[in-house]
Amino acid sequence: MYGFAEASRYLIPIFWLTWLVIWIGASVGVKQTRSRERIGGALLNRVPVLVGAAMLAAPQWLPAVLRLPLLTGPLPPTIGTILVFGGLALAVWARWHLGRNWSGTVVVKQGHTLIRTGPYRRVRHPIYSGILLALLGTALAIGEARGFIATALVLCGFIVKLSSEEARMREVFADYADYSRDTARLIPAIY
Repeated sequence: MYGFAEASRYLIPIFWLTWLVIWIGASVGVKQTRSRERIGGALLNRVPVLVGAAMLAAPQWLPAVLRLPLLTGPLPPTIGTILVFGGLALAVWARWHLGRNWSGTVVVKQGHTLIRTGPYRRVRHPIYSGILLALLGTALAIGEARGFIATALVLCGFIVKLSSEEARMREVFADYADYSRDTARLIPAIY
């Protein structure tokens, strides 16, 4: 287990970089945007996400107390690596099902359709679920307070964004309320 825990220092960044390449590549060919979110709403959901990402990517700027180890031993990095892989795989699977409807911002696309296939059968925002699971895995592997605080910040940003997305989807799709009753927001049977 120690070998795998040591390998997590390399595997986790490789998983995240691979995911980023896939994400950027998949953004080619999305549908044209019909309407966009306002800048104020975009800032409310992006600032916590960017601060959380900065906490993970540039820890040298953080107070030492946030970099103190909370978790030690080989188990947290091992479990964390598995969660990162699983979470990013879920996000890619969800992104694949979303297809050309995907956008990084709260928008309505031309010819936008309500997706109910793949992970969208059970969760309304499986991309966020997957990313949050991967962030939790990263936090476990790092074992420092900054990882858990960063994950909480991203969760806050995602909750703001998904609330805005859901309001927009209710305006666009008459059956969105029914879909919402039948699916969880982020975690099946919990939330």
